[in-house]
Amino acid sequence: MATHGLLLLLLLIFSLVGSSVSYQRPPAREILSVPLSDDADGLTPQQVHISLVGSDKMRVTWITEEDTPSTVDYGTSSGSYSHSASGSTSSYSYVLYDSGRIHDVIIGPLNPNSIYYYRCSSNPTREFSFKTPPAQLPIKLAVIGDLGQTGWTNSTLQHLTKSGYDALLLPGDLSYADFYQPLWDSFGRLVEPLASTRPWMVTQGNHEIEKIPILEPTSFKAYNARWRMPYDMSSSDSNLYYSFDVAGGAVHVLMLGSYTDFDSGSAQYKWLVGDLAKVNRKKTPWLLALVHAPWYNSNEDHQGEGEDMRKSMEDLLYKARVDVVFAGHVHAYERFDRVYNNKKDGCGPVYITIGDGGNREGLATEYLDPQPAISLFREASFGHGQFSVVNATHAQWSWHRNDDDEQVVADQIWLTSLASQPAACG
Repeated sequence: MATHGLLLLLLLIFSLVGSSVSYQRPPAREILSVPLSDDADGLTPQQVHISLVGSDKMRVTWITEEDTPSTVDYGTSSGSYSHSASGSTSSYSYVLYDSGRIHDVIIGPLNPNSIYYYRCSSNPTREFSFKTPPAQLPIKLAVIGDLGQTGWTNSTLQHLTKSGYDALLLPGDLSYADFYQPLWDSFGRLVEPLASTRPWMVTQGNHEIEKIPILEPTSFKAYNARWRMPYDMSSSDSNLYYSFDVAGGAVHVLMLGSYTDFDSGSAQYKWLVGDLAKVNRKKTPWLLALVHAPWYNSNEDHQGEGEDMRKSMEDLLYKARVDVVFAGHVHAYERFDRVYNNKKDGCGPVYITIGDGGNREGLATEYLDPQPAISLFREASFGHGQFSVVNATHAQWSWHRNDDDEQVVADQIWLTSLASQPAACG
């Protein structure tokens, strides 16, 4: 009875703070730990996930506990694998932890908008399948941040499964392992049912740093080993920042690093200048960017933490007419107007914070009062977003709140690409 009363009190408190709408925020849920399947052995592929490599290839990453070939057999019919590719194996140590064998194989060329069946290490016990993204518009991108591995994470993943997305964007804070490396393994097993079927494109957050003075002086050790992204395909020299295209180049996505150098003399800054110079907006009508620490934020949590990066790079994104900037870090949802230099600007990006995937730290419920004029919608609830690019001029953004395990569309807008408005933003 006391527990029930405490729950009601928490719900009442949550309903009174931090939101622009009347909504009772859910309490935290248990942290999940996903073990290896009972029928698995040291050769069983686990933690399988895929990511895009160029326009027609896919990277397949998985882990085994024992040595086994880094090969992927694949084809367009279940049980029939007409192609095979080989790759590399690596591992890492972290204090007293030794990782399994991390396998990395690139397969392709692949046909767009097609289903492929595959198996890892020629292991007959597990067959996987994935669908390649379309080579032209329309395309649907799922967006989730600060995912973690809790009961709310699981609810978010279930909603994503039903969304029909083509690729997923994650602006940092994946596993919340926070130095305890077995949680990276648990996270890999938790997301495998989704991440093995659609490409997951990620960038780093603060929870990926995992640096320990003297003992573990290298930042992002586990993240870089487990979640290799196609940074070299965009002439980047670091897994912490890169770019890629989808829908035949109609959408260009910048994955920026909030926790590596970003000042005007840095490698990331110089890379970004060069990458943006290559974008032809007549061929690429949509330009998106992801960071972890938000540049605009009216939540009391993490105030000002993205400000140095904003001051360094905002001009570059503004002049390039970036359409939307997605961020995480703040455990809540917020959508801003088109903004530049802290003011409404019709030629600036829409800024969206979506650090509400389900992390163990709970929701950030306190907001600045009054709500800034440039902040159009804000709510401290768990959920995910969907960015559906319909054509060269229009896209729909929707935020889906987790409401008692049912997804509810709580915020939805139509956007017009800045590239289609040369008279106003030329």
